[in-house]
Amino acid sequence: MANNKSAEKRIRVNERRRLRNQAHKSAMRTLLKKAQVAIEQGVTPETGVTLLAAIRKIDQVADKGIVHKNNAARKKSRLMARYNKAAGIGKAAAQAQATA
Repeated sequence: MANNKSAEKRIRVNERRRLRNQAHKSAMRTLLKKAQVAIEQGVTPETGVTLLAAIRKIDQVADKGIVHKNNAARKKSRLMARYNKAAGIGKAAAQAQATA
């Protein structure tokens, strides 16, 4: 329990930030799932739009320090690898064809 005014304020501020960060993380996860579903349904122009929205949100969350920059980079990398594999582009597609 807080024993002085500054400690009480820190508790209030930390709670506000926690709720804001939680909302940003939730939005990021939602966009990631939407992008993954769109990729699984097939590569279309709408898939590209959904993918860019997810990447943009990941970058925003990383810039705010809500997730670590390496965590954001890993999420983007995995998302792009899925997209490239589905679209038949790059190493991911070549590996999929080699094993098939």
